[in-house]
Amino acid sequence: MEEKKEFFNDIRNGDANTVAQKLKAKPSLINAKDERGSTPLILAAYYGHLAVVEVLLSKNIPIDVKDGTGNTALMGVCFKGYTEVAKLLIDKGADVNQTNSMGGTCLIYAATFNHIAIVKLLLANGANKNAKDARGHTALDHARMQGATELVNLLQ
Repeated sequence: MEEKKEFFNDIRNGDANTVAQKLKAKPSLINAKDERGSTPLILAAYYGHLAVVEVLLSKNIPIDVKDGTGNTALMGVCFKGYTEVAKLLIDKGADVNQTNSMGGTCLIYAATFNHIAIVKLLLANGANKNAKDARGHTALDHARMQGATELVNLLQ
């Protein structure tokens, strides 16, 4: 148990070399989940640690695994705004149209938090502009609620 906790702390700290060493010594750590149901990939992406994400993806892991609330690694990146990590995940096959338990999508998150570069990236990779969350709102609706004029123009 302590080993898993330390592994997740290494991921949070962005220590790609230590993460790689621990995975070499104990490959099963790649499938571990933390107390919130996050996988190593979800956590590394959420914290924006590109080098750790690269190490994890080199292990040919499933890219669209969901955490306890149904979020994927790409969703976390879209929420936080890490464009380079988003690009890598998409390039490696992440589904830009996954939904979580509240119907949220990557595009809805990127629009809600005004991450213009990620919105452009998602749209260029087939994100569904018409997807609605559990409250019936699209990414465009969220952009309007935020007063994000540039995003409103992009999403119309």
